[in-house]
Amino acid sequence: MTQPATAAQKETPTSAAKSARGQEISRRLGLRWDVRSLSLLGVLVVLVAVGGITAPDEFLATSNLQLVLTQASVIGVVTVGMTFVITGGGIDLSVGAIVALASVWATTVATQEFGFAGILFTAVIVGVGCGLVNGLLIAYGRLVPFIATLAMLASARGLALQITDGSTQIVAVDSVLDLGARDAYVLGVPPLVLIFAAVTVIGWLLLNRTTFGRRTVAVGGNAEAARLAGIDVRRQRLYLYLLSGLCCGIAAFMLIVLAGSGQNTNGNLYELDAIAAAIIGGTLLSGGRGTILGSVLGVLVFTTITNIFALNNLETAVQQIAKGAIIVAAVLVQRRSMPGDA
Repeated sequence: MTQPATAAQKETPTSAAKSARGQEISRRLGLRWDVRSLSLLGVLVVLVAVGGITAPDEFLATSNLQLVLTQASVIGVVTVGMTFVITGGGIDLSVGAIVALASVWATTVATQEFGFAGILFTAVIVGVGCGLVNGLLIAYGRLVPFIATLAMLASARGLALQITDGSTQIVAVDSVLDLGARDAYVLGVPPLVLIFAAVTVIGWLLLNRTTFGRRTVAVGGNAEAARLAGIDVRRQRLYLYLLSGLCCGIAAFMLIVLAGSGQNTNGNLYELDAIAAAIIGGTLLSGGRGTILGSVLGVLVFTTITNIFALNNLETAVQQIAKGAIIVAAVLVQRRSMPGDA
């Protein structure tokens, strides 16, 4: 005999429907604060508290907070591009070298003759050009991303050194230098931070609200399945490296504004910082899942650590150990929060 449904059983479909509707609303609004993002936000709050306790006068000063955000902006823009590449199942070891090459190419005497527009245009074009080479080699030349971008790293660094001959190229364009001056701040916010915010918002919308973003996730998750679904996998991979190169070009211009010069040593270890920030933010190194918000939080965590250590005159070696510990802890949190992980 069929037992009559209990009151709890009768309410289950309604509860499930409400839950489903709530999840759909949250998804559409982008309110997906998962364990990874919350844990990183918690780490950032703890770091701010530590900084306020250990160096209250220096760390909590408005000028220092502005400095932290400004320093985070340059590597943050690079990390946005890296997030797309890793989500699509690739890797880019050449981002730091591309930033260096774009910065020195854009600060040559010939380029500076064209003023602000010439420096900005050159930095972006060099970045996109390097991204195009990476994309063509990987997507159509079928080179492994690790090898192709490693070759670009060596080539770009070598070319940057050749252009500068080991010297620093000073920027003499006032309109570029003025962008980094305090007079250019908008309501107390440095212009470079506003650029970073704009890139972050555009990147978030591109990854979460467009067909391009869905294709990126599909290619990174299962390239063969994406191909069978009608996605041009090779073209999508090319676009991802073009996007990474574009971000490197923008970051190079920001670095020129920040430093007032171009050097072949610019962007040193940016590739490691960008990959680490993206990974601890929740982007899967194997591809198929990425989060711009998590990557930004990862950048802020690392930049805050660097600032706290500098204010407390602690050794760089200890700082690197702390960064490594945070990466391991964040990855462990990711694994525990992923369905199916033991």
